[in-house]
Amino acid sequence: MCGIVGYIGKRDVAPLLLEGLQRLEYRGYDSAGIVITSPKAPGLKMVKAKGRVRDLEARVPKRFAGTTGIAHTRWATHGAPSDINSHPHLDPENKVAVVHNGIVDNAAELRAKLEADGVVFASETDTEVITHLIARSQAEKLEEKVREALKVVEGTYGIAVMHADFSDRIVVARNGSPVVLGIGEKEMFVASDVAALISHTRQVVTLDDGEMATLKADDFRTYTTSGTRTTATPETVEWEAASYDMGGHDTYMHKEISEQSDAVDRVLRGRIDEKFSTVHLGGLNLDAREARGIRRVKILGCGTSYHAGMIGASLIEGLARIPADAEPASEFRYRNPVVDPDTLYIAVSQSGETYDVLAAVQELKRKGARVLGVVNVVGSAIAREADGGVYVHAGPEVCVVSTKCFTNTVVAFGLLALHLGRIRDLSVSDGKRIIEGLRKLPAQISEILEGEAEIKKLAEEYAGAKSMMFIGRVRGYPVALEASLKLKEISYIHAEAYPASELKHGPLALIEPALPTVAIVPDDELLEKNRAALEEIKARSGRILAVAHREQEKADHTIVVPKNENELDPILMGIPLQLFAYHTALAMGRDIDKPRNLAKSVTVE
Repeated sequence: MCGIVGYIGKRDVAPLLLEGLQRLEYRGYDSAGIVITSPKAPGLKMVKAKGRVRDLEARVPKRFAGTTGIAHTRWATHGAPSDINSHPHLDPENKVAVVHNGIVDNAAELRAKLEADGVVFASETDTEVITHLIARSQAEKLEEKVREALKVVEGTYGIAVMHADFSDRIVVARNGSPVVLGIGEKEMFVASDVAALISHTRQVVTLDDGEMATLKADDFRTYTTSGTRTTATPETVEWEAASYDMGGHDTYMHKEISEQSDAVDRVLRGRIDEKFSTVHLGGLNLDAREARGIRRVKILGCGTSYHAGMIGASLIEGLARIPADAEPASEFRYRNPVVDPDTLYIAVSQSGETYDVLAAVQELKRKGARVLGVVNVVGSAIAREADGGVYVHAGPEVCVVSTKCFTNTVVAFGLLALHLGRIRDLSVSDGKRIIEGLRKLPAQISEILEGEAEIKKLAEEYAGAKSMMFIGRVRGYPVALEASLKLKEISYIHAEAYPASELKHGPLALIEPALPTVAIVPDDELLEKNRAALEEIKARSGRILAVAHREQEKADHTIVVPKNENELDPILMGIPLQLFAYHTALAMGRDIDKPRNLAKSVTVE
């Protein structure tokens, strides 16, 4: 991984590819490269560079003309970041060029066989294996060469291939890593993300796993890796190019935090059912009789999506009274889980392409489970694999770390919990109460964001900490986990999150003046229990920053947030801590939108 862009047509290709790479920078990467050709100037010309796209652009010579090309931003898996290990990878005769997202699981075995046959590798990457396999194929057509190579490749891939002898085409293939075709007027595009295409076309085709495509300037065709033709109908992308601009903000993260009021309004719009005090979620493909038959809900996600799933499980259990829990998808798929036919499984992924979540969905479907998706990207792999689901409508999220998508995902779970609850035993009055709470959210989020200046001052005060503790109880614990993750991701400050009730069972040993604690203290039935935890910390000279609905006497500082319904309070209590993490990282001079070692859409294990 991490980003692929390709073009074939009549325009000068290098500027188009570099622009596409710049639009994919948000995914996280450590090097970049480009290769081009033209029917008028056959042969492959390549430039690669460790570092940012601007470093690559600086190396591209002024006379670097072509009309066909592929480009890549790499996030290192096999081999350290370097010029040599960056993509594209060429064979020794400079005939074949390959860019690849994913991991070749049997790369070591294939490499050993190729080296035994006299092949000399230039890089440490697994991708170079694919390049040599294609180059050594005796098949007559490029499509056949690629298909033949992929027969022996095990693992995940989204690839784009060029060949000096077939300069009129680009061949692409997908297995577990996204590949999107962009359909233009006598020109074709390919990318791993629509962000790279949206300024040129909104007509796209998303390949399925096991599917390939051949792109020519005036045509494209899709087929399976076994050669069977498939039917592909272009879809119109709902997002516009302006959605990917910073809009006057210094960073995408700040822009996306500030968009949350509008984003939440979007996920609610058109879904409230006043007559029955419930919501419309037509995409679930789950009728009332089937919903009443659910005996348990299992939510699967990774990272921020897992934390959103934890809050979602609490909402479902509280409002629908169905036993519910969340689990990291990366763990679930490897523990040989018992798949219960009466359990509803919910897969959560912002991109809809997270490999661990997608693999869990595929395993569940193989075992006959009902799976719903809660995703942001329409037409993504998980959306297509699931039996139904809910789109969260957060809009494009460019910063590597998730903010508005996390918030919208939790709101979407609130809608789902209300829907299931009203089918079961949730009263009309409680339904109205939750609907009123949901409707308050956009204005309350705006109120929180208006207090950014004060949060910034607090962040600057705490930015010198080497480590921080985050605590919360029941509904507050997932908020603490997510806030801890945000701080780690963008400031690189070590942070841990614990249930407040667990402090006396070990973590109190860490408390000292140099270790600040961020405490989630909602004004609910556990208020006094949470205050007792503050007493324990204060008795050991710990500094406390509380996020609460009123000033907390034992806290050194309190961020006061507006009160909603108890069940919905976690949605609001996380937002000031997004700003806290942002301004802490800003004070420390971090690269906020592209934190080190991280990628936006994790399409490898």
